[in-house]
Parts: sequence; C-alpha cells; structure tokens
Amino acid sequence: MVEFRRNNRSKQDRFNRGNSRPNRNNDRRDSSREPRGECLTLRIEKMVQGGEGMARLEDGRVCFVAGALPGELCKVRLTFQKKDFTKGRVVEILEASPDRVKPLCPLYGKCGGCSLQHLASEKQAEYLEKVERENFKRLAHAELPEDFVIHTGNAWGYRNRARVVLRGNSAFGAANREGSAKHAVFGFRGEESNNIVPFEKCPVLTDGLNDFLSGPAATLLAGDSNRNSSGRDDFHRYSRDIDVNIFDNGKGEISFYYPGMHKSEFDAHAVSHVEIAGRKIEADASVFFQSNLGLLPELVESVRKAVDEGLASGKSSDAWLIDLFSGVGFFACILQDKFKKITTVEREEGCLKHAKVNLSVPAAFPEDSAAFRDCVASRTSEIENVSAPAEDWLVENVVDVPATLIVDPPRTGLPKEALTAIVKSSVKRLIYVSCDPVTLARDFAKFSEAGFTLSHAEGFAFYPQTPHLEMMFVLDR
Repeated sequence: MVEFRRNNRSKQDRFNRGNSRPNRNNDRRDSSREPRGECLTLRIEKMVQGGEGMARLEDGRVCFVAGALPGELCKVRLTFQKKDFTKGRVVEILEASPDRVKPLCPLYGKCGGCSLQHLASEKQAEYLEKVERENFKRLAHAELPEDFVIHTGNAWGYRNRARVVLRGNSAFGAANREGSAKHAVFGFRGEESNNIVPFEKCPVLTDGLNDFLSGPAATLLAGDSNRNSSGRDDFHRYSRDIDVNIFDNGKGEISFYYPGMHKSEFDAHAVSHVEIAGRKIEADASVFFQSNLGLLPELVESVRKAVDEGLASGKSSDAWLIDLFSGVGFFACILQDKFKKITTVEREEGCLKHAKVNLSVPAAFPEDSAAFRDCVASRTSEIENVSAPAEDWLVENVVDVPATLIVDPPRTGLPKEALTAIVKSSVKRLIYVSCDPVTLARDFAKFSEAGFTLSHAEGFAFYPQTPHLEMMFVLDR
C-alpha cells in the first residue's frame, strides 16, 4: 500500500506493516521453543508465496520449508502436519544453493522479520518474479506479461517506517525520576506472540530511525514528554510494553505515535510531511505510509504514466478521478492537476482530515516559480473527500462516465460488492495497486470474466530481505 491510512486494514495486516514486515515464518523460531518433530532429508523444488521452499514427502504430501532455497538438499525438522501438507524448518544445509548467503542481521530467525536474508539481495527480485508468474498462472489462469518487471532499490537501510516496542518494567518509573531513560529497551514483537526481541540497531531501518532509537527516543518516550493532562508523570503507563510507530520523512525529521498519546504531544511529535513528485503530503505516525521512500517515486511515476495513457487513448476521462481506499489522498493529491473532479473514498475519519489538507495545497514548488503559478492556475475545481467504506460508496453512487479509477485495497483485496460495482459501472480503465499478489490474482480472474484484460503489470520490491512484493495492474475493457 502506498497511502497513509489509519485502520483500513485487517488487524494482522496493520501489525505486520508496522513491524519488521509481513510473511514472516513462524517455523523459523528458536528450535528450543518448538516441539521436536520428525527430521527428514528433502530436496527443495521451488520457492512459493511467502518465501518458503517447497519439497515433497515420500507419501506425496507437500512440505513448506522455512529458510530453504530451490535446488538445495536440506535436513528438515517437521513443525506442523496436516492430512494434505506439512511445514518444516531447515536444520542443516547438505547441498547449498549458489545464491545462499550468510544473513547479515544477528537476529535473523529470532525476531521473525526479514526472512529472506539467506538469499543474495541481488537475486531476490528474480526469485519473486518466478513465484508471482506461477501464482498468476495457477490462480488467475493467465500469464503475466513478458515485459513484467520488478523495481528494486537499496537492499539495506531503506525502511522509513516501523512499529517497535518500548519494553516497560517496574523500575522504569524510578529510572525516570532519577532523570535517566538509559534503561529503555526497544524491540520487535515475535510472530503471533507477545515475546519481544530487543535490538540495538536494525539493518533495514534508515540511519535516521536507528539514531532516533539509540538517542532521543528513550527520553521523548519515557521522560518529560510523557505527562498526562494534569502535568504529572504517568509512570504506571510505562510498567508495561508500549507499541510505538516511528516514521522518518527522509529529511532527518522523525515522528512517532503510541496509543494514549496526549494531544499536545501528538501535535508536537506525531505529525509529519513528505515531499513526493512535487507534492507535500501531510499525515501522522498513527496512520500507514509506504515504508520505502527511496522506491516510492518509481511507483508514482508508473501510476502517472498509466493515467496519462488512459487519458490519451480515451479509455478514461479527465472529468473524474476516483481514488478508492485513498488513505490521506496520496494518489489523488499527486494527480489532482489532471482532473476536473476528484473523489477520494476512505472510511477512516483519521485519514479524512489529512486528505482535506493534502488536496487543498498546491504543489511543493518555489512560490515564485512558473511551475507553482501553473499548478495554482490549473487546480481542480471540485474535490470531495468521502469517509465511507469503498464498497458502500460504489454501490450507492452510479459511475456513468469513463472515469479514471485507482484502487489500493488492503491485503484482503477488493470486497465482492466493490468488484461487482466496478464491473457494472462505465469505467473502462482500472489501475489496481496491490500489497498482496495472491488476492490481486484472485480479483483479476473475476475482472477477466467481466471483460477486462491486463494491459500492463509491474512489481515493486518495497521490502528487500522479505518475500513481500507490491504490484500494479492496468486493466482495460
């Protein structure tokens, strides 16, 4: 997903996006915490969705193996068994893939994040492309275009946003009363667990976030700024673990948010601004934003190109841009100068206030520049920011012009009602930005049945060292 967004995703999806990154493999935990299952020697056939290797047992069942690469011969301990499939984790590599490398992070396999560190960074996009081509063929019964490409960026130090845990303890308040927050410990939560894995420096976080956590974060989160409305230190709050969202806007400014944050502190520390494609985007650290600012401009450029091609071909119109699951209006903000009318649809009220701001300010050009004057002169005349579930809005509003439609749904994909409403509308061109290739393939199969064809597809490796891939489809009919 590309938007600032508050809660327009499933609980697990929001947790994954805030922490080290989704698709972490529960089977890669410390073996001392796992039941000791049967140990087998298996040849890994291929990589599957989620980054696991796939092998077959003698009885024909499939085994998904965490930490294994295609072609490898591995000693695997089974950690989970069902009638038709099993799961396991690598105990020993007997024959290693030439693409295997030593994981850079000492917490690999412990914190639950970055589960592809054993695969060379320069090979990860190649492996993910094979996985998605097979997924698309299996799930959508179609082929990804030959020119399908995955955009990549920095392999390390790329992550601008994360959710960390400030570990509390009974002595924490005493430490603060002594004027010291040096005992503050930050960590990531374990997969499907409340366990916390402390870290000193995370190699995928930006230098700005690592510096913040090792420096002012402890004081800001555990010190004088944490006072309730009466002005008294709220010590008891920090006897427990606190989830903290942190965000680096790319210009050395760090914002943060934690549940229960006082409004004065929120106003001082949670609000952030990011400049992308000549636009200044406002949000706060309690809502979602794309976590790889280095690669984000490439997605923006791809979406803008798709919009321009639709307008030039006549398959879409500059009369109306509809941005569904719009968060704070990221795409609408960047594209607003191309359309006479813009509608953003997002059900979370927390995002609506930012969308109103973002669609009311001109592009971030110098005020005395010709670009600034042109931008102000060409501003769209009608903007509506709708706070409603996208499916409800689509059902209640007839789209009877060839509007430009952008959808950026949660990991669960488009709700059935939304997909049906799009099919019944006059929309002839759809730009679908997806954070889950599996639900994207599922939705495409339904669009294909309704007469849509896949004109263009691109992938974006926003989260190196993980099996996660974001994709953009352009669908026409």
